Amino acid sequence: MRFPFRRSLLIASLAVSLAAPLSGAEVPAPEPVQPPSGLSEARYAAVRQGIVAAERTAAAHGHRRRAEVLRAMADPARRFLFFDGRDGGRAAEVFGDPATAERVAVLVPGSDTSLDRYGRLRSGASALHEELGGRAAVVAWLGYRTPGTYEAALLTPDRADAAAPALRALVDELGPARVSLLCHSYGAVVCGRAAPDLGGVASIVLFGAPGTGTAGPLRTQAPVWAARAGGDWIARVPHARFELPFVTLGLGLDPVDPAAGTRVFPAGDGGHSDYLRPGSPALRAIARIVSGDA
Repeated sequence: MRFPFRRSLLIASLAVSLAAPLSGAEVPAPEPVQPPSGLSEARYAAVRQGIVAAERTAAAHGHRRRAEVLRAMADPARRFLFFDGRDGGRAAEVFGDPATAERVAVLVPGSDTSLDRYGRLRSGASALHEELGGRAAVVAWLGYRTPGTYEAALLTPDRADAAAPALRALVDELGPARVSLLCHSYGAVVCGRAAPDLGGVASIVLFGAPGTGTAGPLRTQAPVWAARAGGDWIARVPHARFELPFVTLGLGLDPVDPAAGTRVFPAGDGGHSDYLRPGSPALRAIARIVSGDA
C-alpha cells in the first residue's frame, strides 16, 4: 500500500514543478519603508507612504490591477504594521487596536495568497473582528511567500520554514500571552513549524489544514485546536511525510487525527474557503476560542 502512494506523491510533485514556470512575471516595487517600532499611528502612516510609493511604481509600469489593489490599501482608514511589494508582496493589516486589545488574533493564510489576491484574507479578518467585538484586534498576516496551487513548494514545508522566524517576531512584538494564531490551509504548516519557539501564546487554531508540518503533535504548551468542514476538499489530500535525499515531501500529520492531540471543534459543512464566512459555524467557534469562551 505504501509504494503506490509514494509513487503518486512523487508524480504529483513533478507535475506541479513543470506547471510552476507558467506563473506571471513579478510586479516592480520599490524597497520597503522601514517604519518606526511600536504599535503607533506614526508607524501606520510610514507604512502607508510605502504603499503609496509601490502604487505609483506599479501604475508607471502599466500594472493596473496591482495599482488598484495598492490604491485601496493606501486608504487612510486602513492600518498596516508592515508592507513590502516585492516577490508577491508582504503585508500585515490590523483591525481594531492591537496596542490596547485584550486579545489579538493573527490570521495566517495559505496558498495562493498575495497582494493581487488579498481580498479573501482581508474579508476573513474583517468578519472575525466583527464577530469578536471591540475588545479584540485581528492581524491579517501576509508575512511570507505563499506557495501557489501549481507549485512543487505546496508539497513541502520549505516555505513554512522560511516564514516561521517572521511569524515568531510578530508574536513577540504583540505579546504572546494574548495572541491566538489562526492558521488556514498551508498556513497551518507555517504555524506548526513555528510552534516550538512561539512562547506562551494563548492558542493555536488549525483549520482546513493539509498537515501540521510535523510527524506528531505540535511541540507547544499552548492549547491546539483543529477543524475541517464537511465540504472541504482538503480532506482528500494524503497525510504523509517522506524524507528524501534533498527534499522533504508531504506536510505531515492530519491535525484532526486523534494522534495529533488537538481539540477538534465542529466547523459545519462549508468548503475550503468558508471558515471565516460571516455567520458560519466555524467563524463563531473560532471567535469563542480567541475570546477564551470555548
